[in-house]
Amino acid sequence: MKGFKHLLMLIIIALPILCAPTSALAAENSSSATNTSQVANNDSLQKIKQKGTLVVGLSADYPPYEFTTKQNGKTKYVGFEVSLARQFAKDLGVKLVIKNMDFDSLLVALETGKIDVIISGMNVTNERKKSVDFSNTYYSGDSYFLINKSDKDKLVNAKSFNGKTVGAQNGTLQSSLIAKEMPQATGKGLAKLSSLVIGLQSHKYDGILMDAATAKAYAANNSNLYAFNSKLPNTAGGIAMAFPKGDTSLVNAANQTIKKVNSENLINKKWIPQASQYMKSYKKQNTILSYWRYFAKGIEYTLIITIVSVFFGFILGTLFALMRLSKNKLLHSIAVCYIEFLRGTPMMVQIMFVYFGIGAIIQSLPALLAGIIAVSLNSGAYVAEIIRSGIQSIPLGQTEAARSLGMSKSETFHYVIMPQALKNIWPALGNELITLLKDSSLVSVIGVTELMYQTQLVQSATYKGVLPLFITMIIYFILTFTLSRILLYFEGRMKHAH
Repeated sequence: MKGFKHLLMLIIIALPILCAPTSALAAENSSSATNTSQVANNDSLQKIKQKGTLVVGLSADYPPYEFTTKQNGKTKYVGFEVSLARQFAKDLGVKLVIKNMDFDSLLVALETGKIDVIISGMNVTNERKKSVDFSNTYYSGDSYFLINKSDKDKLVNAKSFNGKTVGAQNGTLQSSLIAKEMPQATGKGLAKLSSLVIGLQSHKYDGILMDAATAKAYAANNSNLYAFNSKLPNTAGGIAMAFPKGDTSLVNAANQTIKKVNSENLINKKWIPQASQYMKSYKKQNTILSYWRYFAKGIEYTLIITIVSVFFGFILGTLFALMRLSKNKLLHSIAVCYIEFLRGTPMMVQIMFVYFGIGAIIQSLPALLAGIIAVSLNSGAYVAEIIRSGIQSIPLGQTEAARSLGMSKSETFHYVIMPQALKNIWPALGNELITLLKDSSLVSVIGVTELMYQTQLVQSATYKGVLPLFITMIIYFILTFTLSRILLYFEGRMKHAH
């Protein structure tokens, strides 16, 4: 006790000294911390070169900045910012790796270390400067309205949208411009520009506010759309690369690349014309049928996610069902917490938490594996309740009869209880499997190339919104209908065996 009092007294005496801002010790510690921080900051470029890759995050639905095309049946990322990313990686002497995701997920991916840099039409704003470090700007443009050509005569300026609905991509400068400069208009945001264009064409929106180059690209590739200058004030400082806070050495390297690009005017003279040529060639040969490989790849990944998640979900479900039925209070409590928490939170949030949250600790966690983990955990909670209800539906006399015949507890469960319970819960398990197949589309938010992700690529590449969605609906129906027939067949076999 005396020792504790002496220690407390020493802390009280030392605290003012340690905290005094004018003391030599504070100055020395501050200087040491600054030097340590600078060393850490300067390590970023070296780390990139050591791993040999530069991971660039972008949202590839933003022509001519970045968009997708097909080359020999494979997805290829093109656009002037993709060319800039390649030049940056080349200057660093490393390989370029592109991660395509929703624009509003890019900052989270940067903060959690999933990507090294954002090169995706990101405007420099004071709010964003609080979270990231920006390079020098390499491009700037006005904000344009994209409207249906039939509304060309009545929608002529920003005031024309008073009382109307204007869309913008989530997290962009344009979404904040609508709120600040168009208070009498109703602003609505979505993650993908292609989804906004679908809404525009189906008259869910009266107009979409986007970057000038992108609006012109959509209008040039769709005769039913029209783009014009909004003449809204550009409050941002141009477009730049975004890096994690403190990555000074990587920012300096990026500025060297941008300086060279700007001095040679590569963006306007070479890269934007190249992007325009891609867009023109696609307009001539762009048919939905030519993108069948995209849908095929999406089906492959959808089935992989579903099958693996069903397997692990069933194992987890069985385990937690038994834990919840257990008389052990600790096991019962753990099972209840797991089941109620997973059932009480949206699957999309769980997917993003696993990828960005756990993925921040395990940097090498792939998006596909993160998606499978999240879907399996979610499925396990629902399967646990299905199995529990099936076990409890078996009369107690069945257990007593089996035990009276000399069967052990495990034998009773394995040969008497579980077969009957499985027959009772088979329809519910089948429904969970079908739901899981459809819910696998949610993993597209973290860049897993399943069916919905591939559909969005087709939308961006073909400038068609509704038809790719209709094809995807048909594919999902075929998959779920086939699966339900298979489940119905086995259900009939179980009844016959019974």
